[in-house]
Amino acid sequence: MLTASVGVMAYNEEQNIGKLLAALTGQSLDNVEIRQIIVVSSGSSDRTDDIVREWAAKDERISLIRQESREGKASAINLFLDAAEADIFILESGDTIPAPDCVERMLAPFRNPDVGMTGGRPVPVDDPDTFMGFVVHMLWRLHHMLALKSPKLGEMVAFRSFVKVIPADTAVDEASIEAIVVESGSSLAYAGDATVYNKGASTVGDFLKQRRRIYAGHIWLSKVQSYEVSTKKVGGILSVLLEDLKPTPRTLLWTTGGVFLEFVGRLLGTVDYYVLKKNPYTWEVSKSTKNLDAPATHNTGAGGAGAIDG
Repeated sequence: MLTASVGVMAYNEEQNIGKLLAALTGQSLDNVEIRQIIVVSSGSSDRTDDIVREWAAKDERISLIRQESREGKASAINLFLDAAEADIFILESGDTIPAPDCVERMLAPFRNPDVGMTGGRPVPVDDPDTFMGFVVHMLWRLHHMLALKSPKLGEMVAFRSFVKVIPADTAVDEASIEAIVVESGSSLAYAGDATVYNKGASTVGDFLKQRRRIYAGHIWLSKVQSYEVSTKKVGGILSVLLEDLKPTPRTLLWTTGGVFLEFVGRLLGTVDYYVLKKNPYTWEVSKSTKNLDAPATHNTGAGGAGAIDG
């Protein structure tokens, strides 16, 4: 049986952290044992820490590591890596919620000893009948289609315990872990049937804030760790976009708008990295991504898909 340590990175997640811990402690498990659930709270000023302590009093697997100030997500992840003790480390953002069978399904590929890292399928809860909801669903759907061909892992990932530290100045932590795993000679595996729910940006400003940060981080990754994620390659994205495109007036119009926003985000990220010399490993929170209300049942239908993340 595989043992797992789960690391939850949180900053002011009082709206979601209780729901997330309930989902993790209530996982349906057969071949996996969750031994630790470690919440690293980076400078939280709301009730995040109190809620975690309340859960820790009820479940001995849960513990809290508090950073007095925000030093970047990678710094928080390194605290988790230092404290984790299981065979497999699971990394999850504090603003997501895993489906009831997510952990079991996500760890299944580790039966192959060559696999060093896996990732689940992010599915947003946004309303696809709004423009931003449509864009968010479209981009995560494209992420899913690309990951089936060439694994790109994000939002909730798992990796073998040989990963002991990641660069403290990376803004794309999951991709940096991918680079370490691939360099070690291990392979990546996408667990497309392991659902993790998230909330995409509901405003253009928040969307561009995310996209520019992520693209600048991917440029940094290619320069510093000599690694490129599959979603950075425009040709692959265009291929699955054409495969996914539905020729209706609204779909064509909103798809064009989404592609334009992604272009602008990448352009801004390029300017940030090369002109402004920014490496946004500590970033401003996109507030519209925090109000997550995950479905009560497991659903990975074709309507599920959010922004291609780090």
